[in-house]
Amino acid sequence: MPKFAVIVPAAGQSTRFGDSRRKKPFIELKGRPVWVRAVEVFTNRDDVAQTLIVVSPEDMDFFKEKFQPNLAFMAVEIVAGGQQRADSVKNALARVKADIDFVAVHDAARPLISKLWIDRIFAAAEQSGAAIPATPISSTIKRVENGRIVETVPRDKLWAAQTPQVFRRQLLLDAYARWDGSEATDEANLVERIGHPVTIVEGSPLNIKITTQEDFKMAEALLGALPQEKSLRSLHPFADDRFV
Repeated sequence: MPKFAVIVPAAGQSTRFGDSRRKKPFIELKGRPVWVRAVEVFTNRDDVAQTLIVVSPEDMDFFKEKFQPNLAFMAVEIVAGGQQRADSVKNALARVKADIDFVAVHDAARPLISKLWIDRIFAAAEQSGAAIPATPISSTIKRVENGRIVETVPRDKLWAAQTPQVFRRQLLLDAYARWDGSEATDEANLVERIGHPVTIVEGSPLNIKITTQEDFKMAEALLGALPQEKSLRSLHPFADDRFV
């Protein structure tokens, strides 16, 4: 069975969240911190051998003190973040063990993730070496300058990228070795730059990223809609079809 490491960036400033007292990964979503909900589905997997969370140096002491029981129980390692997301992931990648086959990078602010979706993305990465979840764009997209529409962008080939994004460990190392420091909004972007194709796995609209207060309210409402693993009860012919 291939071994996976999971890197969870949580070093952002949460400037768009609108709460200067709390960063979005650290607040509680129906009784559990957002970052815990984002991580726990991975730490419960047999194929995940290492989990690392990346935290801003300014939050390190607070994070260790407040979440020590969670970190210990889930065996999560803490890594100091960098100036931008790519720096943070690079710092964590340097700590990934040599016997790891694949590396998954998952946003700490995406707490609505399920085992079913992870299974599909991991399987696709094993086949192609690089795979990410994404959803096709359904809205009409406008390019805007100075508050005015300058173009309506054809949406037939546009997809919205999500996480976890999963890559062969050496492929991701190669991509970061050739990174020139320019802005990279996700890991797939860096892998694309070195010419390796990235497979798209159709994701779920439920896998939202919490960016604003409105996103947080939506996550609260959607939490109960996540697909669950089958249980004996769900084998009943009239079982809730969320159990798949």
